[in-house]
Amino acid sequence: MDCRPISQMLGRIGDKWTIMTITMLLDGPRRFNELRRLIGGISQQMLTRTLRALENDGLVSRKVYPTIPPQVEYSLTTLGRSLAEPLTQLTRWVLSNMSEIERNRREAATDTAR
Repeated sequence: MDCRPISQMLGRIGDKWTIMTITMLLDGPRRFNELRRLIGGISQQMLTRTLRALENDGLVSRKVYPTIPPQVEYSLTTLGRSLAEPLTQLTRWVLSNMSEIERNRREAATDTAR
């Protein structure tokens, strides 16, 4: 079995910007600048790159409205929604276990310092 396609997709969906973008689109379509505001710390270039990759994979759709200036809206496709469920569960797991993870990190740092 060739693991390269699996590795490539796990790299994409495991990326923090991908996870945050998909999570922010769960409540419905959003415009680019709205997404950028909601996803703290993401640059315009990185959001553009992330949205293009998600669109190419069929996880996000892009709709352009013929206004001046043109308005662009992004939304999850059916495939994107199916990915959102496990990503949401993963996010909940992180939130539920973050204090224990941080405690373990502090202990490991203390052990390393000795």
